[in-house]
Amino acid sequence: MGRRNVSIAIVGTGFSGIGLAIALKEAGFTDITLFDKADGLGGVWRDNTYPGAACDAPSHLYSYSFEPKPDWTRRFAEQPEILDYLRHCAAKYGLTPHFRFRTTITDARFQAATGRWRLHAGDGRTYEYDLFVAACGQLSNPAVPRLPGQDDFGGTMFHSARWDHGHDLTGERVAVVGNGASAIQFVPRIAPAARRLTIFQIEAHWISRKPDRVYPRWRPALNRRIPAVQKLSRLGIFLCFEAVLNPALISPRGRRVLSAPVRALCRYALRSVRDPRLRRRLTPGYEPGCKRILTSSDYYPVLNRPDVTVVDDPIVQLTPHGARTADGRHHAFDTLIWATGFRSQDFVAPLRVIGARGTELNAAWKGGARAYLGLAVTGFPNFFLMYGPNTNVGSGSIVHMLESQARYIVQAARLLATGVTSMDVRADVLDRFDAAAQRRLSTTVWNQGGCDSWYLDADHRNTNNWPGSMTGYRRRTRRLDPADYHLDR
Repeated sequence: MGRRNVSIAIVGTGFSGIGLAIALKEAGFTDITLFDKADGLGGVWRDNTYPGAACDAPSHLYSYSFEPKPDWTRRFAEQPEILDYLRHCAAKYGLTPHFRFRTTITDARFQAATGRWRLHAGDGRTYEYDLFVAACGQLSNPAVPRLPGQDDFGGTMFHSARWDHGHDLTGERVAVVGNGASAIQFVPRIAPAARRLTIFQIEAHWISRKPDRVYPRWRPALNRRIPAVQKLSRLGIFLCFEAVLNPALISPRGRRVLSAPVRALCRYALRSVRDPRLRRRLTPGYEPGCKRILTSSDYYPVLNRPDVTVVDDPIVQLTPHGARTADGRHHAFDTLIWATGFRSQDFVAPLRVIGARGTELNAAWKGGARAYLGLAVTGFPNFFLMYGPNTNVGSGSIVHMLESQARYIVQAARLLATGVTSMDVRADVLDRFDAAAQRRLSTTVWNQGGCDSWYLDADHRNTNNWPGSMTGYRRRTRRLDPADYHLDR
């Protein structure tokens, strides 16, 4: 049987979408379109431009294995350098003609009669493809709470993922709501300029020092001359995550062995806070790893400044000039920055995905998001997710997981090219996978560590994390088994 041309739509142009498009092109597929509502590529690394934005995974691992970057300027790359890397990859692998920017796909509907997906754009145009991939990611929709009096606040207000660079914080009273991964990066950068900085701490986090450093000038030359040096560096980082940190999260035995050293490491970092009462308030009451362990060498020291205050009481109401907290106190400020993370359970929202039986994906997920290997959902043929349910890693690099997913989706495209018009993952296959994943997750620190995190949905079901190692996921996705799918030709 001859090979048919397969048309492929990818929504999203971050690490997921770009990595998949490169893998598809390398496999010989040419009819590929990458849609993005923004005017450029990059995903979270395009959107998160707050001061100090950087990756918390080392640069050599947080990059495609097939496209090493020998000249990273530092061990933990900052946002502009990561975005430049993605632009470089897109240009080198010829993706430019495949991008369709400033195009918001509002809904996608499977056409049972043709086995194709019809995509509807916000401007009224429609597109049809044989294979549809949502590469929206888990961290693309900012979470902004709604509080009483929010519309009455008379100052400036924005989310860290939508940073207002036109607003000067110099001499202002600034409030930051949240103290997670984003806040600990930008707080040290804005504190010196602000007249007063108030941090409304939602919950204490375990924070270790960040082993960051600028690479010496000779390092890029060495990486280019002897590529094995960079490969060994990447391998060493990978093994540290896989053999040391990952067992502390997923294995009860690993938690017993490694929890105390990790806790000691974080407590050592906390010693840089001089006030013992503040140190107690900054010490979490849950196990290390229940929420992602954060890394920073300058967040704790900045809390020693006399013009920086940490508030534990939650905000109950915004006022025209500040906020009132649960203890009745009023805190005055001119600018409010939400550092409240993302709606991590909205894997495709606001995109509406409607499957073969007219079911909308979010309705199919009313009991919790789930997908076979985080990739395929029953009733949604020829549709795949990247960075979907239960594919996040608590330690390591998501890029490794994304490369595994891209290879799997390439196999699906090859199957469609043989004359298969529809491939729909079997319900029993998805059910067995999901039951096994949730069973393994039930004994991990994320489920038993005593915290509420973005990994868990409203029913405390862990819909985000992979309950194993990165190598385990690579092994599970290495070969697409056609027997896992209902196939129509």
